[in-house]
Amino acid sequence: MNAIIYAAGRATRLGREFAQRPKILLEFGGRTLLEWHVLRLAAAGADQAFVVTGHEHRQVETLLPGLSKRYSLALEEIYNPDYCEGSVLSMMVSLPVIQKTKQNILLMDGDVLYDARMLPALVAAPAKTALLIDRTYSTADDDPVLVPIRDGKPVEFMEGWEGTADVVAESVGFFKLDCADVPLLVQQTCARLSGAGRLDSLDEVLRALVKHGRFEFVDVSGMAWTEIDFPHDVDYARNEILPRLARQEQEQPLTNGASASGESPL
Repeated sequence: MNAIIYAAGRATRLGREFAQRPKILLEFGGRTLLEWHVLRLAAAGADQAFVVTGHEHRQVETLLPGLSKRYSLALEEIYNPDYCEGSVLSMMVSLPVIQKTKQNILLMDGDVLYDARMLPALVAAPAKTALLIDRTYSTADDDPVLVPIRDGKPVEFMEGWEGTADVVAESVGFFKLDCADVPLLVQQTCARLSGAGRLDSLDEVLRALVKHGRFEFVDVSGMAWTEIDFPHDVDYARNEILPRLARQEQEQPLTNGASASGESPL
C-alpha cells in the first residue's frame, strides 16, 4: 500500500517562530513529524510514501533519502508550486500518483502526531474507503472537522457542523481510498482548479466523497493524537501526547510494529 502525506502549507497560524520551516519538520521527542510518519508507515507495512511539499520544500527534500534508507521505505517528493493558494491544489498535484494506484491508498494530513495503532486499524478495516474518527473531541481551542454518523455511515464532513446524528466525531485527518473511488475524487478535484475553486481546501473534495456515501469509518476514540495548528498545539503534543504514546507502548507493545530500523514504534 502507498501513502500520500500532504504537507505543503505555510503554517501561518503557528506564528513567526515557525515561519522559516515547514510544519512537518517540527520536532517531537527527537523526531520530526515527517520522521514520525515514515516510522508509522513502515511499521504499518506501507510500500512507498509520497510527500506533497510547498513552503520551504527543499528542507523536506533533503531529508527524504536518509529517512528512506533508515526505515526501508521508498519516499518521493511531489512539489506543489501553488502552495499559497488552496490545499486542493496539493490534491491536484498528487492525482497522477492516485490514478496509478491498483489498490487502496492512504491520504494523510502531515500535521498530526498519533498513536502507532491508528494506521494498522485503518489499513485492516474491512471497508475499502474509510476515514478515522474520534468521538472524544473538543471545540474549546479550535474548530475541528466534524463527522456526523447516521445509520452507521458518515453523512457530512465539515467544520462548524450542527444538526442531529447518532454519533458526532472529529476527523483525525487520515483516509483510506479504494481505487474504485478515484474517478469521483479526480472529478471533484478538477472541478475546483479554476476561479475561486483554487482557494478551496482538499477537505472539500473529501467532503464530496462523504456526501456521495463513499466513506465508512474506523473509530479510534481513546487513542492519543493531536493536530498541530497553533503554538499551544505544539506544547500539548510535547507535554501530553508524547507521554501518552510512551505509556501506551509500554503497556501494550505492538507484536508486529517494529520499524525496519528495529526501533520501537512508540
